[in-house]
Amino acid sequence: MTLDEIKAAIDAMNASDLVEVEISKDGWTLRLTRDTGTAVPSTSGAEPRSNAAPMRPEAPRREPTPSAKPPSSKNDVSAPLSGIVYLGPSPDAPPFVAVGQAVTTGTTLCTVEAMKMFNPVTAERDGVVEAVFVTTGDEVAAGQPLLRIV
Repeated sequence: MTLDEIKAAIDAMNASDLVEVEISKDGWTLRLTRDTGTAVPSTSGAEPRSNAAPMRPEAPRREPTPSAKPPSSKNDVSAPLSGIVYLGPSPDAPPFVAVGQAVTTGTTLCTVEAMKMFNPVTAERDGVVEAVFVTTGDEVAAGQPLLRIV
């Protein structure tokens, strides 16, 4: 599978309500799953291999506190997919945008990392950044408000 085919599969899944998809081609198998917060029963019936390497425990992820959820607005810019949000291009660099900053269509607002790929989130219209609802390193869900542009 080529990188473009993998990206196309990810985009197709993000545009749908699918929870899981598995694609096999040229000896490769790509399995994409969406974290819905509930366990999805396996339909394969296959037993895990005993010679499989043990999984490393995941590092705890930062999630926004329930009180930090902003009220929904038509001016909100939402996460296009689930992942980790980054407000700047690198840890030492300033953020892409700041509250009060004017932005134009196509301005990079932040990036969302999913499956080791950084996906830019850009402004879809001109305006001024009114609020930023997340911090660098937060885990975000697809559709979650990230910023507000007025």
